Amino acid sequence: MLTIYVDADACPVKEEIYKVARRYGMHVAVVANATLRVPADSLIVLVVRPGFGAADDWIAEQAGTGDVVVTADIPLAARCLANKARVLDPKGRALTDNDIGSALAIRDLMDELRQSGTVTGGPAPMTPKDRSRFLSKLDEAVNAVRRIHLPGQ
Repeated sequence: MLTIYVDADACPVKEEIYKVARRYGMHVAVVANATLRVPADSLIVLVVRPGFGAADDWIAEQAGTGDVVVTADIPLAARCLANKARVLDPKGRALTDNDIGSALAIRDLMDELRQSGTVTGGPAPMTPKDRSRFLSKLDEAVNAVRRIHLPGQ
């Protein structure tokens, strides 16, 4: 079954994910370290995996060919790509085998700069344009997966 896996603890686009999933009848696994509120919908399931890294580990073990993973976590994205899942970040940027190496390197560099105090702060807040881009890119990713894995539908 084609599934959208959501690294949900800090995901700002859960409502957009639910909208696309309902449109195409796709299952959504909302994976978090603690209980979150999710809509009462047979397509949406909450998976709680307490403990550091447990939610990421569960997503990486489950996601594979034909699935879409939504995460801002670059190491998790790399693990999911290794399992042939498609990966989008919450701003709609697709992470691929071609760019995951540089994304990991930039993540590590930024982590070092933050630890040294050279850089403070995090990513820019979500804008309506970011949400719109994410919705469009998730729709594209789901359609691409469906064309490959559900021909004739």
